[in-house]
Amino acid sequence: MLLKKIAVHTILLLFLAGCGDSTAKKQTKHQAESTEKDTTQTNSIESPEEEEKFLLTEENAIDFFFEYQKDLKVNKVKLTTSLGSFTVELYDNVPYHKANFIFLAQKGYFDGTQFHRIVKNFIIQGGNADDKATPEKRRKIGRYLLPPDTRKGYKHHRGTLSMPSSEINNPHMLASPYEFFIVVTNPGSYHLDGEYTPFGKVIQGMDVVDKINQVRVGKGDWPFQNVYIEKAEVLE
Repeated sequence: MLLKKIAVHTILLLFLAGCGDSTAKKQTKHQAESTEKDTTQTNSIESPEEEEKFLLTEENAIDFFFEYQKDLKVNKVKLTTSLGSFTVELYDNVPYHKANFIFLAQKGYFDGTQFHRIVKNFIIQGGNADDKATPEKRRKIGRYLLPPDTRKGYKHHRGTLSMPSSEINNPHMLASPYEFFIVVTNPGSYHLDGEYTPFGKVIQGMDVVDKINQVRVGKGDWPFQNVYIEKAEVLE
C-alpha cells in the first residue's frame, strides 16, 4: 500500500511539472510575439528627419503666401545691422511681398546676410552674402519668385522698401524674394516706378540707412566693409 501511494504521488508531481513547463513556454512565446509586434510598430514610424520637408516652389508659393497673409496682424520689422538699426513698415495691400518678407524674417533667413550692393546716393540692397550659409538657408526654404505688384499707387520715394527682380530667366520682371532694396535718393528714384514693387517704407532709423549708403565700395558696388544684418525682428 505504501509503495502504491508513493507511485501515485510521483506521477502527480511529474504531471504538475509538465504543466508548468507548458505554461512557461506559452508565456515566453507570447512575450516574444508581443516584443516583435512592438518592434515592428516602432520601425514603421518615420523619424522627423525622414519626413518630407515642405519647400516653396514656383507652383505653390502664391497659394502659400495667400493663406499665410490671412492671419497676419503685424506689419513692422526691425533690422539690426552692424552699423545700427532701423524699422520698416510694410504695406497691407501688397500682401504677397509683405507676407514673404515677414515669413523670411520669422524663419531667420535675413540674420547673418549683408547689404551686398550699395550705390551711392541711390540705394542699399540687402539679403545676400558671399558665404556658404546663405545659399544653404535658401535651399531649405525653396526656390521661387514673386510676381510684380506695381499698381497700388506707391512710388519710390526716399526710404521706400522695394524688391529687385531676379536676373535669371526673368522676362516678366518677377521679384527675387530673398533680397530687397531701400531708396536713399532725395526726394526719390521715380524712374523705378512701374518696374519694381514698393512694399514698405523706413519709419525709423533712416540715418542708419544713410550711414550704410556711405561706406566705401568696390567693383560691382560690393562694400569693402561688410555690413551685416545681425537680426531681423518682427515687431508685435
